[in-house]
Amino acid sequence: MKDEVLRVVDVLKKGGVILYPTDTVWGIGCDATNGEAVARVYALKRSADKRAMTILVGSMDDVGRYVRRVPEVAWQLLEVAEDPLTLILPGGCGVAPGLIPDEGTVGIRVPRHEFCTALLRRLGRPLVSTSANISGEATPLTFDEIAAEIREGVDMAVAQKFEGRPTRRPSSIISLGEGGEIKIIRE
Repeated sequence: MKDEVLRVVDVLKKGGVILYPTDTVWGIGCDATNGEAVARVYALKRSADKRAMTILVGSMDDVGRYVRRVPEVAWQLLEVAEDPLTLILPGGCGVAPGLIPDEGTVGIRVPRHEFCTALLRRLGRPLVSTSANISGEATPLTFDEIAAEIREGVDMAVAQKFEGRPTRRPSSIISLGEGGEIKIIRE
């Protein structure tokens, strides 16, 4: 796995876009701090919706690096979540501007996936995570369901043997307000 992680990190540091497995479904990703790479992901997905992409971080400790002030309830939710959970948090920072919508939020998730965790640790930056489909089309649940256009539009696809045991469904999404208001977006 280490060799594959090193190859992927090299692609990402050069501004590349990857296709990679997560704990949920296969994702399209790039270095979340690289604005040009983020623009390439939007173009590949044919989307301009800044709310459509999440960032993955390697640990709960990293969440605070990309959010100005993490609401206390966020830590509690991350601690007790048994299934993959994306939090939409106010005060997003430290990522490419194209990932932060007008309201200033950022979608963030800490994956429980061996390959993703190793990749995030080695990269040392957040990773864009968006489902491997054209916007508006069904989310592919397996690598084989990913459209040829997506597979051909990335610089590298991670070897399928690193898929692990994904849930094969998107993460739950909860939006938190600055005052700790909670809104369930997707269960």
